[in-house]
Amino acid sequence: MKSIYLDHAATSPVHQKVVEDMMPVYKDVFGNPSSVHQFGRKARRILDEGRRRIATGLGANEKEIVFTSGGTEADNLAIIGTARANEKKGKHIITTSIEHHATLHAVEYLESQGFEVTYLPVDENGLVKVADVKEALREDTILVSIMMVNNEIGSVQPISGIAELLQDHQAYFHSDIVQAYGLVNIDVSTLGVDLMAVSGHKINGPKGIGFLYVREGTVLESLQYGGEQERKRRAGTENIPGVKGLQTAVEIIESERMNYKETYLHYKQLFLKTLKEEEVVFEVNGLGEETVESIVNISFPGLNVETLLTNFDLSGIAASSGSACTAGSVEPSHVLTAMYGTGHPKTTNSIRFSFGLANNEEDIIEAARRVSQIIKRLT
Repeated sequence: MKSIYLDHAATSPVHQKVVEDMMPVYKDVFGNPSSVHQFGRKARRILDEGRRRIATGLGANEKEIVFTSGGTEADNLAIIGTARANEKKGKHIITTSIEHHATLHAVEYLESQGFEVTYLPVDENGLVKVADVKEALREDTILVSIMMVNNEIGSVQPISGIAELLQDHQAYFHSDIVQAYGLVNIDVSTLGVDLMAVSGHKINGPKGIGFLYVREGTVLESLQYGGEQERKRRAGTENIPGVKGLQTAVEIIESERMNYKETYLHYKQLFLKTLKEEEVVFEVNGLGEETVESIVNISFPGLNVETLLTNFDLSGIAASSGSACTAGSVEPSHVLTAMYGTGHPKTTNSIRFSFGLANNEEDIIEAARRVSQIIKRLT
């Protein structure tokens, strides 16, 4: 029985071209990019080229790219670093109730340090309203943090509208674009966001590498102490093979973006179509036209996450949920709770399926049929 991977929103397989481009760096480029000798200069060239290439794709300046260990570190640097550096202007932060835990736990930490956080609600489609952001804004607001695409249901937030709202306000605007990067065309010159977090392993790149876009002029305090790498914003010897792999992954997604969008949307529609043909009872969480192509979150009435994921895994299907399964109990998804309310059945019976490089059309049909058989057996 072939295993089928439908959890690309959690992590994605590394593209073969990425592996091929990284291997020579691992073998031949071991110098420290901060060293002035030829070995260091060789590493520095790879670092500088990667930074320039990534910046160009965003319409950014290379000085605005800070390499990190991934999306979580980038979110933490953006949120905590900005808050610390600007607390004399105010200590109020706005975010949403459906953010990734890299953001939520960062703002929770700031709350423990005396900052005040407003958590915006979302509607039943997982969307925040620009009007709610406007209403929550205060003179002492220094940071607004709202993700571009939700990692559980794929809802695409009105980032441009929020950025326009903040144009004449002192608050910096941070967005976790981890799930959007690669499928959404992003140009920082028009988007209006000040800080954006990206992770390499979500775009068929290596783990352990990511970056934070920091708009020129944004006041940010480093969270690490040591060297003066990354223009004093992130101490530590840079991950040169990782940077090379990330650069290649970025080049691939930029050239294949439209193809990926069409392919993953086809997979999503085919998956849902097959479930319907198999006469399975289910409901999609979120509006299809308001979600990213690669993610679909499905509620299976009368069932629970723990049972579903266990049976899917036994049948070779890899999927996931926002619910945390611990010691025989299920902690409801914080995203679905924000959408539907505490105690709603969908918070503990919904599964996220996410499509990507590891899939083909035959896999999608087969996976949907296996899921259908399991659902019928359990109900």
